[in-house]
Formats: sequence, structure tokens, C-alpha cells
Amino acid sequence: MQEERIAPASCMSVETAGTIRWLTIMKSYREELWFETTTRRTYINITPHVEAVVKKSGIREGLVLVNAMHITASVYINDDEPGLLQDYDDFLERLAPQKAVYRHHDTGEDNGDAHLKRQVMGREVVVALTEGKLDFGPWERIFYGEFDGRRRKRVLVKIIGE
Repeated sequence: MQEERIAPASCMSVETAGTIRWLTIMKSYREELWFETTTRRTYINITPHVEAVVKKSGIREGLVLVNAMHITASVYINDDEPGLLQDYDDFLERLAPQKAVYRHHDTGEDNGDAHLKRQVMGREVVVALTEGKLDFGPWERIFYGEFDGRRRKRVLVKIIGE
């Protein structure tokens, strides 16, 4: 009988056609982070918050999803450098000016620009988790981008792994 190890055994083995395959049950952990900004637009380095959730989860190897749970906010990865953050804000404001006229405003809302800015910056990031740490490249940090602030919004952190 041939033995093939797929992952360290933590739960059971299954025999199939003369090969034993070791299966590992993946764990899952979910937590929400809440933010309420005092300004309409801002960019917050949430890496320490995500690292705290990872530690609390007890998961050491896997993937971490960080997801903005509102359509006028974003989660993205980049460098935490003040000039770059201002460049992002300037670029997004040129692309989708706050004071422009948007068809979305016909609904009574005034945040058409925030929806477009979120679309450009993205909804979520996925980061590898290795030996209990976020597996980043140089200078990478996780940011919450807020484009229509001054109210409570949440970010989902979902971790899967072992």
C-alpha cells in the first residue's frame, strides 16, 4: 500500500485504491472591525487590527480575507507613506469629483463619487498566512479606504486554514 501525505494528519485518513490520503480539517474564524470616520474621505492602515484578529483566531497557516462590507468603502494593499496616500486621494478626486453631477443623485443620495472611487480601489484583499503572520511583500500594509464617511461601517476579516 502506497502512502501519500497531502497535509499533516490532524483528523483522519482515507484509503482509496491502495493509497492512504491524510485529510486535515480546516478551521474558520470570522470577526468584524467597525470604523466611523470624522471626514468624508480617509485612508486608515488597519494592518494592526487584522494582525490582532489573526492572533486571536489561532490559525497559523491559511488565507485571510479582508473585505469592506459597504459599497462606498474599500480595502486595498499598499505602502503606508503619507505622500502616496495624498496622491491616491488627489487621483481619485480627479477621476470622480465629489461635486460632479451623478445620475445616482437622482435617488436623493449625494455620494455617486464614493461608489466610483470604491470601484477603482476594490472591495477586498486576500493575504497568505504563514507561521501565524501575514505574509506580505516589502512595505505592504492593509488599508481601509473611506469615500463617504461620518457613519459606522464594517470590515469583515475571515480566516481559513489550520
